[in-house]
This record gives sequence, C-alpha cells and structure tokens, in this order.
Amino acid sequence: MGPIQIFGTKKCADTRKAERFWKERGIKVHSIDLKQKPMSPGELRSVAQKVGGLDALVDKTSPRYRERGLHVSSYSGKLLEPILLEEPLLLRTPIVRNGSQATLGYEPETWLAWIAAG
Repeated sequence: MGPIQIFGTKKCADTRKAERFWKERGIKVHSIDLKQKPMSPGELRSVAQKVGGLDALVDKTSPRYRERGLHVSSYSGKLLEPILLEEPLLLRTPIVRNGSQATLGYEPETWLAWIAAG
C-alpha cells in the first residue's frame, strides 16, 4: 500500500482522527492542509468521480456555504468546480485518497477494507 493522501485542515477533528487512524497502523500519510494548498482541478475532478460528483464534496453545514449564498442558489455540477477551487474550505473533510480510491469524512470501515485488500 502506497502513501495515503489526506486533504483537510488542522482544525478539523475528523481530519486529525483520519491521520491518527493511518499512523497507528504504520501507514505513511501525506497530509495537505487546504488552508495552505488547495486541490488542483485534476485532483478535485478525480475525487469527485470517486465520491458521487462535485455536489457530494460540498460541506453544506459550513458557515462559508451560507456566507457565499450557496444555500439559496442552484450551483451544482460544473458550476461548482470553480467555486470549490477558489474556496477549498467549502469541501467536506477529510478527503482521503489511496491511489485511485477516495472517501469523504471519517470512514474507518472503508479504510480497513483498503488495508485488507493490500
């Protein structure tokens, strides 16, 4: 198993739990703080394909979501991409990538399946 990529923020409790999950199992983790470095367009599209589209990536409980007026707009699909690239803190975190696989949020059951599959 190669290194695991975790996109999140230092303040996100689930991101910290995800990092701990992998480190406790001795698996190398590459953490990316979305406040410091946003996802590239290719990374965003790749993760979106694995988790059910761009709409699934949006944290609709985020204060930023309301501040941007997205709760009353009909942004979805391709219209969301430039917004998420500009404002990466709208993303649900953690985003965990293992090669071509990806999850949103804290998903230890899925990660255990990844480990079992090698």
